[in-house]
Amino acid sequence: MKKIASVFVVAAIGGISALGLNHFFADRTSLKSSQLVYQPPARFVNMPGASPEVGIDFTSAAEMSVHAVVHVKTTYPVNVNQNQFYMYDPFRNLFGQQMPKQEAPTSTGSGVIVSQDGYIVTNNHVVDGADKVEITLNDKRSYEADIIGKDPNTDLALLKIKETNLPFMNYGNSDNVKVGEWVLAVGNPFNLTSTVTAGIISAKARNINILNNDESKGLSSSSIESYLQTDAAVNPGNSGGALVNTKGELIGINSAIQSNTGSYTGYSFAIPVNLARKVVSDLLEFGEVQRAFIGVRLQDLDAKLAKEKSIKEIKGVYVFSTVEGGSGDEAGIREGDVITKIGETEVNNVPELQEQVGRFRPGDKINVTLKRNNEEKVLPLTLKNKNGNTNVVEKPKVEVVTALGATFEEITENDMRKLNIQNGLRIAKLGAGKLLNAGIKEGFIITNIDHKRISSLADIKLALENRKAGIQGVLIEGVYSNGMRAYYGFGM
Repeated sequence: MKKIASVFVVAAIGGISALGLNHFFADRTSLKSSQLVYQPPARFVNMPGASPEVGIDFTSAAEMSVHAVVHVKTTYPVNVNQNQFYMYDPFRNLFGQQMPKQEAPTSTGSGVIVSQDGYIVTNNHVVDGADKVEITLNDKRSYEADIIGKDPNTDLALLKIKETNLPFMNYGNSDNVKVGEWVLAVGNPFNLTSTVTAGIISAKARNINILNNDESKGLSSSSIESYLQTDAAVNPGNSGGALVNTKGELIGINSAIQSNTGSYTGYSFAIPVNLARKVVSDLLEFGEVQRAFIGVRLQDLDAKLAKEKSIKEIKGVYVFSTVEGGSGDEAGIREGDVITKIGETEVNNVPELQEQVGRFRPGDKINVTLKRNNEEKVLPLTLKNKNGNTNVVEKPKVEVVTALGATFEEITENDMRKLNIQNGLRIAKLGAGKLLNAGIKEGFIITNIDHKRISSLADIKLALENRKAGIQGVLIEGVYSNGMRAYYGFGM
């Protein structure tokens, strides 16, 4: 038995050895045949380690914001209705016939408290044409607000309520906002108070041409559109509300949506807070926004224009003309220059440049960096106002005289152009008297009395004093600031 066992052991060892030798020679044969093919060396790449997922917490930002965002309710004159023109019969009351009572139309929006003593920023379109503005805080306290000032060219307005120790929102820096950054929209959509939605910054310096800017290119128009675009849900009622970063800082005033339905469909637009701060400061200090101009007309620079003008780098804003005697002309800016910086801030399209210039006042000195014949130049210039000088633009002086229970003020050429009228006198304040009894509201612009043109208080007195004997009814024609015409009558 021992001999048989030994034979098996020897046979096993021999078999294993044979298999090992066969594998060894097979590998060497394979190696020789593969030497004809190049084998690149292995490369070791340091792959970035996976970042741990960190959930973004919006609760602190939301808590800091909702108490500083208010509900704005506006009431408009009874006779101003977008669906109808109301003709008042001047003789109806003389015969004891009363007109059916109409409810005053209302609208709602949002606003942002920016100081503890009750200053509130909202959109101009939220309060324009209103004869009463009511503010409701997040804690349900209500106040009637005064309109301190409005700026249609940026769609901003400043309100004031009589209260102190209010929660307010700290200003952020809209220049530091980056595309892709998380933001919150806080407001009152569809009359739902204290609503917070989240999204990201989708784009910066958007111009959507909604401010009736007939000259969308260049700075000859006063309108400034350089919106922050976001996909945070914004709906009717959000106008004037806050766009907030994750620190709870105010970075924009929500102003518009892009939609075919009138409701949110993906994009909304906010006025950058750096521009809003300047407008608020001007309205507080001067009662009128101090708009500065370079005095050049501009065009976005694209590949086609760059090739046409032999411009090597597609960067900056192209100057296609200058205003004679304007700031740019006096500083040496010429047609064909490409402006790349305002101060230290780079600009790559017209809205960006408009926004940067819009933060300055007439008389401010700035540096403009530009390229001429592909060479860089830095030109110092002094900004001017729309009148071509550096003076402060004062709010139009008004003649304050009480007549018929009202105080009147002159209207500007801009008002007449906007409303397509050639003359008129605005009712600034309304007290007890014939006009109030007839249903006229503050802000109404009287254009005619008994078919006679009205441009001054003297015209009103003349029209009333020279009425034909025996005619007791007075017919007043005019228009409200939203463009709706109305007719009123009363007996003398």
